[in-house]
Amino acid sequence: MRPFATAIPAALCAALAAPMAALADTPVGTWATPPDRKGVTAHIEARPCGDATCGVIARTYDAQGRPVETPNLGVRVFWDMTPAGNGEWTGRAYVPAAGATVPGTIRVAGDRMEVSGCVGPICRSQTWRRVR
Repeated sequence: MRPFATAIPAALCAALAAPMAALADTPVGTWATPPDRKGVTAHIEARPCGDATCGVIARTYDAQGRPVETPNLGVRVFWDMTPAGNGEWTGRAYVPAAGATVPGTIRVAGDRMEVSGCVGPICRSQTWRRVR
């Protein structure tokens, strides 16, 4: 009877851990971008929007880490991001520096998210870090 009694708590722990592991590789959360050409960094808040994930510029900071107001605050930088398999999410992205909306891809690995998109034949990517 002892093995059965210990199997139930172990199975329960495994069942609870599986969703937590899946959540770790989701784009939902707050992400910090690298500095732009002016030294400004942004915090992007990624949240569910329907069956997809969307991200908005929630806060911006100068090179010294002080909050600053920029015209991009509140701008949606990605939307319609849905799982495409193999850890990738695909949808649409807005590139403020180019003023362009492009097909976008994100790939989450732990506390890092690679964001990429192409404007014509020119493709760029950035690695964002999860804000805790």
